[in-house]
Amino acid sequence: MELDQLDRDIIAALVEDARATYAEIGHQVGLSASAVKRRVDRLRESGAITGFSARVAPRALGWTTEAYVELFCQGKTKPSDIAMAVAKFPEVVAAATITGEADALLHIRATDVRHVERVIERIAAEAFVVRTKSSIVLSRLVDLPPGAALTDPRTGSPAPR
Repeated sequence: MELDQLDRDIIAALVEDARATYAEIGHQVGLSASAVKRRVDRLRESGAITGFSARVAPRALGWTTEAYVELFCQGKTKPSDIAMAVAKFPEVVAAATITGEADALLHIRATDVRHVERVIERIAAEAFVVRTKSSIVLSRLVDLPPGAALTDPRTGSPAPR
């Protein structure tokens, strides 16, 4: 689906505050509440908006440590096999195939370094994993919510297309 500037503005408003009313968003973007609702419905039906959720600070849930783990796999391990294997671990909050020497990159959240170590040990025990390389996050420098790239971080206005 091709998004026009109004769609982008509506999505940016929802990313900023998903609890905003259609009237509030309409005021921001120059549309009526009913026009905003129609557009949001269309954006949901098309899959451009996949859902609404609360952003919870991981620290509030006890997840105070995070790491990135590179996976090096045997032969031609399929991405779907990697995805199925790492999906078993609730500590793996994101996973992607990547370019370079490693086959995949995992983002892990855990309660402490020992917890990270146990998760890595369990992942490394998967039959297709040859080795892992991990990095513990010391501090987050930038942490944008999903969809925040729709706005220019310097001005808060819609990002150029």
